Amino acid sequence: MTEKDVRKALKTVKDPELNIDLVTLGLVYDIEVHDASVQAVISLTSPMCPVAGQIVEDCRIAILAMDEVDEADVQLTFDPPWTPERISPLIRSSLGL
Repeated sequence: MTEKDVRKALKTVKDPELNIDLVTLGLVYDIEVHDASVQAVISLTSPMCPVAGQIVEDCRIAILAMDEVDEADVQLTFDPPWTPERISPLIRSSLGL
């Protein structure tokens, strides 16, 4: 299992407001894989997101659904704050940002 595998799993989790996955939005800040344990650090488009807890839990569930994973820890951070510049230029252009 690699960081790339975890990112693929996290592509199933979407921002409910934009309906775009967290990886594409640049909301996945860090992933560490240690044997069967994964730690991920994510952010949200807004610190005032009313479903923040659900998004964190959805990420944890997506990671735990991987065959090789026994433990998943997902931390939420706003340091640095997310900005649209974290989205790839092609996607940002298609969104009109």
